[in-house]
Amino acid sequence: MQNKGFAGIIGVAREDITPPIGIFCRNWGAAKHDAATGIHRPLSLTALTLRESPESLPLVLIDADLGWFANVEYGQRFIQRICAGLSLPAERVIFALTHTHSAPPLVDSEPHWGGGELLPLYAKRVFEASLQAVSRALASAEPAFLQWHTGRCSLASNRDLTHGDRITVGYNPRSAADNTLLAGRVSRANGSCMATLANYACHPTTLAWENSLISPDFIGAMRETIESHTGGAPALFLQGASGELAPRHQYVGDTAVADGHGRQLGYAVLATLEDMDLPSHVLKFTQVVESGASLAVWKPERHILPSVLEAVIRRVELPIKDWPSAAELECQYHACGDRVMAERLRRKLFIRKALGDDGTFPLELTGWRLGDAVLLGTMAEAYSNIQKHLRDQYPGNPVLWLNLINGSIGYLPPAPLYRENIYSAWQTPFDSGSLELLTEASGRLAEELLQAS
Repeated sequence: MQNKGFAGIIGVAREDITPPIGIFCRNWGAAKHDAATGIHRPLSLTALTLRESPESLPLVLIDADLGWFANVEYGQRFIQRICAGLSLPAERVIFALTHTHSAPPLVDSEPHWGGGELLPLYAKRVFEASLQAVSRALASAEPAFLQWHTGRCSLASNRDLTHGDRITVGYNPRSAADNTLLAGRVSRANGSCMATLANYACHPTTLAWENSLISPDFIGAMRETIESHTGGAPALFLQGASGELAPRHQYVGDTAVADGHGRQLGYAVLATLEDMDLPSHVLKFTQVVESGASLAVWKPERHILPSVLEAVIRRVELPIKDWPSAAELECQYHACGDRVMAERLRRKLFIRKALGDDGTFPLELTGWRLGDAVLLGTMAEAYSNIQKHLRDQYPGNPVLWLNLINGSIGYLPPAPLYRENIYSAWQTPFDSGSLELLTEASGRLAEELLQAS
């Protein structure tokens, strides 16, 4: 896929979104703290804009060092405000969460949260940073090429570990993990690097309940590693289908472990980039030279990349479990005296409120065509089955899958796991077969996008 990509008008810009010390930042039921006590690394928000020509509407990809929207309705309102602020239809905007578990959640504060009073102002800052980054990216945009290459990284491992009569969330050495790394390089017309992208599936759960520092987890050191070798060109991290994938060594308070993970991924991205052909070139067979052997000579030749951009949203009706009503869950939540169980109930309550009383939920599936490449994603946390299936289905095209875009809602595990006592199956509001339905719909959408003229 060395010669696959997009040629057009591309821009990139970054804003700092590091929250203040003291903000509510408890993302683990086992955590003893509510508020952040310091900063490991700054959080950033990076915008990439793509246009076919200076006059065309852009596609806007925002990569933010954030974990999740702790309330589905809150997330939907937030994304709608961004689209309105950019004067763009929803299908042309992707707000992608890196899924760090060491950043404040985007949600309305609860009265008992220490540092919760800082959340509204922080959400306002993230919103304003999004508009500012996009504005600067559009203003600085120039003719450029976006090309892709597939590499490998062994950071991610399977995290569904059978322990007794249940499956726990932790390193499972007996199951292989999807180690696919799809690296993107944005190059200016003169060949210099404008930005890099890493589409990789791995939960940023290195740092857990023992950590009280604001952190992008391994993504911070990944960016630092890549950018130090690309002249400071911003590096974007696009979270893949990581439902069952995480580092082997995780749930620690030691930030050095997260930095080591980031360097591991960063060097894997750099190795993949080094293996790429020159920007907008492809190796072509030119001649045979007779020497001690008959030598086949290949040389780089200019290659014209397509300038086609497409963006659509499809809604996939997924079956919902027979959960208690929102009123029942609210009563259970307020009556619960256990900190861990209360956190589980709170998350379930907000999901139930957003789902309504219907038997299905219209999950938004966003699809982009970027020249030869296809990008697909939803707000759910799909297992890696979906990205492996799509890449097998379209081996001649770069296929990106993104979890946690334009919101967050719940897991999508394979149907057989619904028969097991496993977190991803009992946490999700979606019933058995939902991942399979989404996979089928995604395949159809990819076909539609690739056939578009």
